[in-house]
Amino acid sequence: MPVVDVRNLQGETVGQVDLADAVFAASVNPHLLHEAVRWYLAGERAGTHKTKGRGEVSGSGRKLWRQKGTGRARVGSIRSSIWRKGGTVHGPQPRSYEYRLPKKMVLGALRSALSAKLSGEKLTVVDSWTLDSHKTKDFRAALTRLDADTRTMLVVEGPGNHNLELASRNLDGVKVVAPSALQAYDVLRHDRVLLSQHAALHLGRSLGSQEGRTEATAGEGAAEAVPPAKAPAKSPKPRPAKAAASGAKSKSTNVPKAKSKSKPTGKAKKKE
Repeated sequence: MPVVDVRNLQGETVGQVDLADAVFAASVNPHLLHEAVRWYLAGERAGTHKTKGRGEVSGSGRKLWRQKGTGRARVGSIRSSIWRKGGTVHGPQPRSYEYRLPKKMVLGALRSALSAKLSGEKLTVVDSWTLDSHKTKDFRAALTRLDADTRTMLVVEGPGNHNLELASRNLDGVKVVAPSALQAYDVLRHDRVLLSQHAALHLGRSLGSQEGRTEATAGEGAAEAVPPAKAPAKSPKPRPAKAAASGAKSKSTNVPKAKSKSKPTGKAKKKE
């Protein structure tokens, strides 16, 4: 389990915190990171590109010259795509570039990104982001005390810190994001990741919860696997007495079958 120093906004070390192995010490998967970055950038595309087709460009719809006899190629409209200022064939149209990426891949890429930052010593844990004011100057001074050389920083803090949101929105290269909205692209794009202690513990519980739940519920599952004691068998209900033999027979059995009448043949008619 990795142990990381906890620093305050003055740049002093005030303690240590144990981070989850499944989140901050996982194996880095470059292919998974590549897929997560492609998926994120595809969702960010606006997709508002548009070209005009043959029916959308300006121009007359009449036939320019007669079909035969001129020696020229036949043409039906000035808006043809082979003409200058004509329509575009199969041009780009507005669409969405988003596609679905399995949730396990997204979370796995986030674990790989956080583990890569910790192994590269580019992850800092701060005790809290309690700012006295919403001024950008004070927040910039606090970031300089934490790391004076890095300009692109990702601050991970839970929602509700109004002073932090106001102080950071005017700084170029600094982004504040909630732990629930953290993406692998943001972690890779910024040089340093600054986590609050609460956010680091929250990520350790949420991203590593699947393994923790299986271990925690193993004992519960064993207890639930024991079948409960069987209830005493109830005495069978007495069956009703059988009906009399005369009444037991259905009506269909008492009705005689109708005999089919055969039609007289031609020879019989002649004899008559």
